[in-house]
Amino acid sequence: MDKVYIICIDDQQEVLNALEQDLAFFDEKLNVEVCDTAQEALDLMEEIDGNGDFVALVITDQVMPEMSGVELLKEIENDERYALTRRMLLTGQATHHDTIEAINLGGVDQYLAKPWTRDQLHSSVRKLLTHYFFKKGIDYQAYQDNLDQDLVYKYLRNETI
Repeated sequence: MDKVYIICIDDQQEVLNALEQDLAFFDEKLNVEVCDTAQEALDLMEEIDGNGDFVALVITDQVMPEMSGVELLKEIENDERYALTRRMLLTGQATHHDTIEAINLGGVDQYLAKPWTRDQLHSSVRKLLTHYFFKKGIDYQAYQDNLDQDLVYKYLRNETI
């Protein structure tokens, strides 16, 4: 079976630790990886794709040295290999302009403000993973516990989502 990844990017180690802890539930069936720079994330994505595996979700901070979250999301948006990869901006310091750019140019599927709650994060991740699995055509059954059951039901009934 191909591996499915969630990649988290933030330049603050304590944030990455909190994300890893909050996403530990998903790590039972998916692979949760953390990166402290956007370039490290891009390199990891290249490696994952090269192995024939899937990057289902990228969760990134906005304010980081060298490359912002919006710049990272633009790169991902413009790479056809990741056309279906879901993108979340998780930040506490994005400006209104940054947020608009992330949506318009970076294809952000979800915006979540810091500090987040585990329930908010889980709900968002479940929805994004569900969209990814069904749009990508990956057999979702092994991942059922990680998905949004209402969305699964809608997809199976071919309802408009």
